[in-house]
Amino acid sequence: MPVLMTEPSGRAIFSFWLLPIVGLLALLLSSCINDPAEVAKLREQLSDKIEVAEGVQILYSDSAKIRVIVTAPRMLSYLEVADQRQEFPDGLHVTFLDELQDTSSTLIANWGVYRRRNNEITVRDSVVWQSVDLQRLETEELNWEEKTERIYTNKFVVLTQPDYVITGYGLEADQSFSNAKVLQVDGRIPINRPEQ
Repeated sequence: MPVLMTEPSGRAIFSFWLLPIVGLLALLLSSCINDPAEVAKLREQLSDKIEVAEGVQILYSDSAKIRVIVTAPRMLSYLEVADQRQEFPDGLHVTFLDELQDTSSTLIANWGVYRRRNNEITVRDSVVWQSVDLQRLETEELNWEEKTERIYTNKFVVLTQPDYVITGYGLEADQSFSNAKVLQVDGRIPINRPEQ
């Protein structure tokens, strides 16, 4: 199995099977260029101002009782003092518990953020809140002010209650949703339930 042969003039001729090896080596050396998107993602993960957590479950309690359970596939904690926040870029699921530790309502959204500076939570993108007493809210954005215990949005909402479906723009409610009010009602559709 000769690697090179010589011509009568004394010049070396490479064997035909050496060309694919040289081509492969050139390909391997040229593929060492970094993808900018992968570099940015790695830089985000290695930042000393951002902590990344996977498979998150956060418990909020009041008077030694768990009141809220937040689960999310990923959470980014931004540590800069000027804007400390926890962001849920891949969505979140929130379970609200009553005094007896039973589920009173749930909330899901495709994105969310908790800003520590003003103690406000904002969820966006396919937001659905549902209570055990047959109330359901669908909107694209919902805000909760922890200090005032106020929930609000100025986006389009669909509020389903046991007897009506109300559509409109804007909503205000307390954190238990017991006094939910659509600010600009577009429609009010009665729900005909079968008699029992």
